Amino acid sequence: MYDQTRAQQPADRPVGLGERSSPGHDPLIPSDGREKVVRRLGHAVNAFADAPREALEEAESAFDEATEALLKALTERRRVLRAGWQDQDPETQSTELRLALREYREITGRLLRA
Repeated sequence: MYDQTRAQQPADRPVGLGERSSPGHDPLIPSDGREKVVRRLGHAVNAFADAPREALEEAESAFDEATEALLKALTERRRVLRAGWQDQDPETQSTELRLALREYREITGRLLRA
């Protein structure tokens, strides 16, 4: 049966298949990747006065690295999420489908708010 109350829960509460009740957001990009990009951007900002073109090239490269890491992380999340519901028995999949829908909604909402 469709549970309207549960379906209307805020999209900012992640409900992954492995961690159904954990509060907050898991980062879309792993921390080591984020830290590396932040360091590179910081270096670009600090180097701008002495070498503006090289600083911009570094900033662009950091941007490319961040978008690549984000795409990789989102692709992996999609793969894991899809594996959790795609081949389930139709009699038992209602709950998993609802959880998967909520996770898709939460991730998509985060991307749209970014």
